[in-house]
Amino acid sequence: MEMKAALMYGPNDIRVEMVEKPTCPVDGLILKIMAVGLCGSDIRNLTSDSRKGNYPFIYGHEIVGIVDETGPKESKYQVGERLFLFPGTYCMECEECISGHSENCSNTEVAHLAGTGGFAQFVAVSGEKIRRGGIYKIPVNVSFEAASLGEPLTSVFACLENVNVGYPDTLVIIGAGPIGCFMAQLAKHRGAQRIIMLDLNDRRLEMAKNFGVDVTVNSSKEDPIQAVLRLTNQKGADKVISATPANTTQTQSIHMVKKGGLVVFFGGVPKGSMTELDCNLIHYNNIWIKGHFGASYSQSQRAYQLAISPSFPTEKFITHILPLNKINEGIQLTKTGEAIKVVLHPWD
Repeated sequence: MEMKAALMYGPNDIRVEMVEKPTCPVDGLILKIMAVGLCGSDIRNLTSDSRKGNYPFIYGHEIVGIVDETGPKESKYQVGERLFLFPGTYCMECEECISGHSENCSNTEVAHLAGTGGFAQFVAVSGEKIRRGGIYKIPVNVSFEAASLGEPLTSVFACLENVNVGYPDTLVIIGAGPIGCFMAQLAKHRGAQRIIMLDLNDRRLEMAKNFGVDVTVNSSKEDPIQAVLRLTNQKGADKVISATPANTTQTQSIHMVKKGGLVVFFGGVPKGSMTELDCNLIHYNNIWIKGHFGASYSQSQRAYQLAISPSFPTEKFITHILPLNKINEGIQLTKTGEAIKVVLHPWD
């Protein structure tokens, strides 16, 4: 049997084709994908030589769907159940996992279980993935689209929890993309009093106002450092999060935070690139810098529970729902800032 899938053949070369449906693992299942989010990391991978010539490949990791088939040795899930598939997989046995930082799991044997292959109509889920965990049921009253946002919310949830964003913080977020907007909404949910959003795109900044942002600054029209200092009576913000894939915003961030404040490097920058930092400023102003990546199993589960709860406006972030064969259009909508969040439907 064949299925529809979006295959990457190289940078910016994504083709929707018919391929063989995956075989159901003896101790696993086949998930019929009902919705899959288009993530910023997907776009970065799809537009660069992310696999060093090892193509074709199917990306997509914000996966939700219905159990279509189960293997004879799989008994945990039944055909017809609605599932959210968290892409991370952790051993829960290594030093990192035991210390509460399962996002840094060092067990290379489970690394290959990281979920991908979502830009398709079906995906196989191995028995080992089922045993390791990270699969959550979707209530019948929750849409597949809303449930798919449980994955991008996860890292944001973990970041704000780890640096204790809350009352009465003034928070600067650099980057008004989907992640930045998630951060703003969740920061307000946690009690932050003032959120300043920085970006180069006026359209994105305008849309960000719908997610709890109090003040916006276009960094291409105004010096972002001076703007933040002006808005904070020259003191700087309590916390600054650099949520862009740019070294420049990391360099700028330490000049926007108050003495004794905290800076978070959230966005991944190009591999091998270096960020220039004024180390005397960091030293004498007692600035703390924290890198952030991923989320623990506990945080992923709680983030998913928040995403599907009535208390968080998850579906407000979805600006475009497109069929899978319009994935290239979704990439462009996101890159130009016209879309906050694109969700793809493999069966439309």
